[in-house]
Amino acid sequence: MIPLIALIVSWAVFRLIGLAGGSYFDEWHTSLQAAVAFMLLLTASAHWGAKRKDLVRMVPPSFPKPGRIVTITGYLEIAGAIGIMIPALSLYAAIGLVLLFIAMFPANVYAARHKLTLGGRAVPSLPVRTLLQLIFLAAVVLASSLFN
Repeated sequence: MIPLIALIVSWAVFRLIGLAGGSYFDEWHTSLQAAVAFMLLLTASAHWGAKRKDLVRMVPPSFPKPGRIVTITGYLEIAGAIGIMIPALSLYAAIGLVLLFIAMFPANVYAARHKLTLGGRAVPSLPVRTLLQLIFLAAVVLASSLFN
């Protein structure tokens, strides 16, 4: 839930900044791009922080080298956060992020079915996690240059 809260709150903050002063964030789209980037950087930070062990445990056992997978997906989230902010790369970043979210979904299914924890808290149930994934996918697509 923290990524969803980060996405919503950061979007609102960026919109307020834009509405207050006609800054870079004066459009909903640029505010959403920044919010998606913020959310991705937040989630990527977990790939090397205190939650890393939990993320590694979320990788289904059928996948080899779960630690490497967690590291690579963290780097891809950072690349996506940067790419979504660059107009010439935004569409490609969005496509890559959609594919990344789809590729990471089995870990969410595994974690939900095995009632794993993330940072000491139970991971969301599968229906909740599916809804969150759809929201994140929609945010990434809307933040792409398709809607600019």
